[in-house]
Amino acid sequence: MSGPRCPQCAQPCVSPRLLPCLHSLCEPCLRRLGPPEGPPGAARPVLCPVCDAELSLPAGGVGQLPPDCLAGSRGRAPAGCDLCADGVAAGRCLTCGLRLCRFCCRAHRRQKKTASHAVTELENTKDCSQPGKPLLCPSHPTEELQLFCEQCDQPVCRDCALGRHRQHPCDFTANVIHRHGDGLRELLKRSQQHMDTLEDVLSQVDEMGGAVRSRAEAVAAEICLFARGYVKAIEEHRDRLLKQLEDLKVQKENLLLLQKAQLQQLLLDMRTGVEFTELLLTSGSDVEILVTKGVVSSRLTKLNSVAYSTHPSVDDRIQFSPHERAGQCCGYEVFGAILNKVVDPARCTLHGEDLHSARQNQLSDFTLLCKDTTGERMGRGGEAVHVTITHKDKRDCAVKPTVCDNGDGTYCISYSPEEPGLYAVCVCVKGQHVQGSPFTLMVKHKFREHQGVFHCCTFCSSGGQKAARCACGGTMPGGYQGCGHGHKGHPGCHHWSCCGQVKESSECLCGPPSDTSQKSLLRTVAL
Repeated sequence: MSGPRCPQCAQPCVSPRLLPCLHSLCEPCLRRLGPPEGPPGAARPVLCPVCDAELSLPAGGVGQLPPDCLAGSRGRAPAGCDLCADGVAAGRCLTCGLRLCRFCCRAHRRQKKTASHAVTELENTKDCSQPGKPLLCPSHPTEELQLFCEQCDQPVCRDCALGRHRQHPCDFTANVIHRHGDGLRELLKRSQQHMDTLEDVLSQVDEMGGAVRSRAEAVAAEICLFARGYVKAIEEHRDRLLKQLEDLKVQKENLLLLQKAQLQQLLLDMRTGVEFTELLLTSGSDVEILVTKGVVSSRLTKLNSVAYSTHPSVDDRIQFSPHERAGQCCGYEVFGAILNKVVDPARCTLHGEDLHSARQNQLSDFTLLCKDTTGERMGRGGEAVHVTITHKDKRDCAVKPTVCDNGDGTYCISYSPEEPGLYAVCVCVKGQHVQGSPFTLMVKHKFREHQGVFHCCTFCSSGGQKAARCACGGTMPGGYQGCGHGHKGHPGCHHWSCCGQVKESSECLCGPPSDTSQKSLLRTVAL
C-alpha cells in the first residue's frame, strides 16, 4: 500500500492528525501517545516523537486535532500532462478535468472541440498534483465544507450555518481565503527572515569555535615556549597551565555547542513550520488552508516569539601573561598565568571605619575589595566601579565620591558629606551591586566651635542645678560625672559638654580634673 507513512509506527497513515508543532501522526499512534487520558475536559501533555516538543492535546481528545489535509501531497513529484505525458502540468481544464502542460494548454484552446472549454493556469498557491478533493463536514458527513464562520474561526457546511452557527457571520470560503491567506503569508515572511538570521548566527558560532580553538592552540604554544627555560619545576608548572587552558577551552566550546544545538533546534523547528506553511499555501485548497490555519498560525507565532542571541555566547578572550606571579612550584617561584579571571560583584566586599557613619564636612573613606567567581582576590585593577551616595530625605542632596584604583584589586572610595542625616550608598561593579550594597550611612553634625568661657564653677556654685548655664549660653546636660575635686555641695561638674566639643587644653577654674573623671567626661561628650 503506497502513501504517506506515520513517523511513529512507520505504517501507512490512518486518519493522520496535525499536532501543534506541525508534525503529523496517525490517529492510533496519537491515542497511544503520552500518559493515559486524564479527567474529562482536561488538556493532556505529550511529547512529539519527531521533535520532542512538549505539547498539550485538546481537552476533547485526539479527535479535536485538525486533520492533516496535506499528508498525501508531501514528497509527491509534480504531476505531468494528461495528454502528452512529457511536460509538467501547468494548467487544468475545468470542463474535462485534464491536467495540461503549457503547450497542450495552447492547443486545447485552439482545437474546435475544446475551444469553448475553460482552461485555467495553475497558480503558485496551488498544487497541480492534487485533484481538489472536497472536505466533508465531520458533523454532517454528506455536506461539503463551503462556508467559513468568522466568529468561530472555522470552516462549516451549509447545515452548520443554518444550525449551530445561525447567528454567526458566515461567508463562502472563496470570499475569505484571500484575507486569511495573506495573514499566513505575512507570518511565513517573518519566519523566513528568522531562518536567514539563524543561519548567519550558526555560521558565526562555527567561526567562533574555530577562533577559540586557534587561540587556545596559540596560547598553548606560548606556554610551551615559556616553560622551556626551567627544568622540573617549570615543566610541572607548564603542565598545570595547559590543563587549565584545556578546561577553559572545553568550557567555552561546550557553551558554544549548547548554543549551537539550541539554535539548530530552533532553525529545524522554523524550517519545519516554514516548509509546512509553504506547502499548505501552495498545495492546499481554500478549505484546507482554513482548516489548518489556526494551528499553523499558532505554531509560527510561537516560533517567532522565541528569543535567541544573535551573537556567540562566549568570546575568544584567552590571554597568557608570562610576568604574572604564579606562586611556588616544587620550591621555586614561578611566573606565568592564564588571565581569565572575571570579577564577581556578589563576592566583592566593603571595608572601613567610615562605612556606615561619618561627620558633616569631614573627609571619610572606605575600601572596596574585588574578588573573582571563586572568591579569590582579583589582584589587578581596571574594573568599572560606580558609587552613589544620596540623602534619603533630600533627593536633590547627593555626595560626589572619589574612586581611586589602587591597581591591586582594591579601590578607595572617599567622600565629604555637606548635610547631616541618613544617606543611601550604592556600590556597583560592572553595573551590579557588590556584597552589602546598598547600605545606609549616618552623617552626624559637625563639632561646634566654643564661643564662651569654660567656667565649670557656674555649675558648681549653683549647687549642682541642671538649669545652670555656661558662659556660652548652653545648659548642662543631665548626668553627673564630677570634676574629680570632691567639692562639697555640688554633685558634679559638666564643663565643656554643653558646647558639644571637648577642649583637652581647657581646665576647670578650680584646677585640673582627675584622670578618671576626665575619661568619664570624654565618654559622655562622645555619646
